[in-house]
Amino acid sequence: MATRRASHAGSWYTNSARTLNGELETWLDKAQLRFDPTHTRAIIGPHAGYRYSGPCAAHAYKHIDPKTVKRIFILGPSHHALIAGCAVSKTEVCETPLYNLTVDQSVCSELKATGMFEEMSLQTDEDEHSIEMHFPYIAKCMESRRGSFTIVPILVGALKPRGEKQYGQLLSKYLTDSSNLFIISSDFCHWGKRFRYTYYDKSYSQIHQSIEALDRKAMDKVESLNPTAFSEYLQEFSNTICGRHPIAVLLNTISSVRADGDGFGWQLKFVNYSQSNQCKDMNDSSVSYAAAVLTAKL
Repeated sequence: MATRRASHAGSWYTNSARTLNGELETWLDKAQLRFDPTHTRAIIGPHAGYRYSGPCAAHAYKHIDPKTVKRIFILGPSHHALIAGCAVSKTEVCETPLYNLTVDQSVCSELKATGMFEEMSLQTDEDEHSIEMHFPYIAKCMESRRGSFTIVPILVGALKPRGEKQYGQLLSKYLTDSSNLFIISSDFCHWGKRFRYTYYDKSYSQIHQSIEALDRKAMDKVESLNPTAFSEYLQEFSNTICGRHPIAVLLNTISSVRADGDGFGWQLKFVNYSQSNQCKDMNDSSVSYAAAVLTAKL
């Protein structure tokens, strides 16, 4: 049985099941519930080390109702491997310190059969953190359904807008199924010289205020559910949103579903925002984190 190790446990997050469970419980208990979880179809959450982004992610995961979920798609950006399109996992099991998650190889085969999805090597899979950082939260939120749900990890490459639209169309049939949940993995602005990005709107007295305003412009575009508006924003500001392609795929998936006249009212709202550091001078650096929830109601 092909198994993906929890390769970032012990560094990006604790490898102690007891400690990890306690941290996740604490963050989830503190997070606010803004919407009825039974209507949740997707969330957006960060993928940094838990000491930085764990509390923010909880605000998205708070909105998952395990009773309604049978399959979870996780779309994460590729930080290391050069991928022209998208890739699925070849593994059958993904380890977490809490318990192992089962990969839905039936759906992975369906996706590969379209000719649009390649297969990740095990090394690429284990080197990438953007998907793995969501596994412990999935295990925690779905613990009452342990053994009764599957996951579909999808690594998203540096797609052009046309490709984002094509993948959105391919995935739309899965989003219409209310037993499927989509998790979009993304941090927001990576600011500072070490990221080669130092945009600063000096109408704000502090750099961190400018960064937040920049991120909130992006969040507004995402909430509009308009993939073209989000693409134009990225062209204008070049904001270093590492999960911009997974986010754009989600927006295109929603657009495809709506174009088919599904009858649902789709709404995406951001429910939390934070920064790893409040930048005050040009030698500082920070990464921004945001949590969002997509709901669908008849």
